[in-house]
Amino acid sequence: MAHDPKALQIILETAAPPDLELAFRPMFGGIMGYAAGKVFASLSDMGLALKLVGDDRAALLAMAGAKPLQYEPDQPPSKSYVVVPEAMLSTSEPLRTWIVRSTSNLAAPGVRPRKQTRRS
Repeated sequence: MAHDPKALQIILETAAPPDLELAFRPMFGGIMGYAAGKVFASLSDMGLALKLVGDDRAALLAMAGAKPLQYEPDQPPSKSYVVVPEAMLSTSEPLRTWIVRSTSNLAAPGVRPRKQTRRS
């Protein structure tokens, strides 16, 4: 089933926690969703896909209807983006849980210490 990225953006904005600052940018014929300045979602005719890693990715993939994002049949499936099940698009609370899980991995990296230079 083909999806409308703009309609998915409205669903994502509605389901997201109110304190989460989101931004959206058109990309590759779809829309990318950003939180904390980092991409966490792909909204395309393939559906709403969230960027997840490790156990979170495995847990979402274990749900009926979830699948790795794959834009074209001849391309390999994504190793980080998972298309959420269709049923989740009509219920904000379960989707909000997965949005939080996806964006929790976006914490700003720590400040790297400056290299000390030796002076003679």
